Amino acid sequence: MLLIKCPICDCEGDETDFHYGGEGHIQRPTSSNPDKVGDEAQRDYLYVRKNPRGLHSERWLCERGCGKWFHALRDTATMVISKTYLITDKPPAELKKAGKK
Repeated sequence: MLLIKCPICDCEGDETDFHYGGEGHIQRPTSSNPDKVGDEAQRDYLYVRKNPRGLHSERWLCERGCGKWFHALRDTATMVISKTYLITDKPPAELKKAGKK
């Protein structure tokens, strides 16, 4: 069972109190003309994910508390969430040190 604490409202609970939203820090393809976004860029944005072993940034929704999205830093091998942080924050140093973004 994952124990998660929302960094916004401090609501704490297991993963059933939250909603998983996939890999964190995914960048939408940018263009002033959406018709110019290529099929490969759109495919990568929608479907391609890293699925690493080790530290991984994920998006979670606080369903029981404030209803806002936040990021969680989870180790996929041990299933331990070591840090939660705001959705607007940059990836933490631990993630960069592990060679991931």
